Amino acid sequence: MVIKSVNLETVCGITSALPHNRLPEIAFAGRSNVGKSSLINGLMNRKSLARISSKPGKTQTINYYNINGEMYFVDLPGYGYATANVEVKAQWGKMIEDYLHQSKQLRIIFLLVDIRHAPSEDDRIMYGWITDRGYRPVIIATKLDKIKRSQIGRQVQLICDTLGVSDDTRVIPFSALTKQGREEIYELLDTALTEENK
Repeated sequence: MVIKSVNLETVCGITSALPHNRLPEIAFAGRSNVGKSSLINGLMNRKSLARISSKPGKTQTINYYNINGEMYFVDLPGYGYATANVEVKAQWGKMIEDYLHQSKQLRIIFLLVDIRHAPSEDDRIMYGWITDRGYRPVIIATKLDKIKRSQIGRQVQLICDTLGVSDDTRVIPFSALTKQGREEIYELLDTALTEENK
């Protein structure tokens, strides 16, 4: 996949109606500070279009990026930010759940988890929401450059066991620093577009 044009087309807050897009949507879900903005920027070949912050919980909206006029990257609010109050957490959860219920064009959902740790309770809840809606998420194990190569297999297995994923679930280790894993993600996107255009 060659990304030629990127445009932040729609930003939806808690009271916004979700757009009725006609292009396929690729959604990105993950805990605050898991590296979601870094992944999206890495895929788009942009340094800071998706906002990266040292303060977790920066993404509090659903952001739709038009990619090449062919698909949308949908950046969902980061969840699990520890110091957010209960009301704010509930709002983020509702936004994500509404999106999963309402989107007619969602083709792939990437669930990001930190490869260094076992998935959290929030990660397990999100995985359940996604699978309950009939989707099979692709797991992106971020921060790959933070662990030794010899640890990768063990950590991927820990993620699979903790989430209770099905045997055919795709898990892609990814590093925003080295871009390892990006080509695998591009291949999935190319396949999705090919299926769409048949």
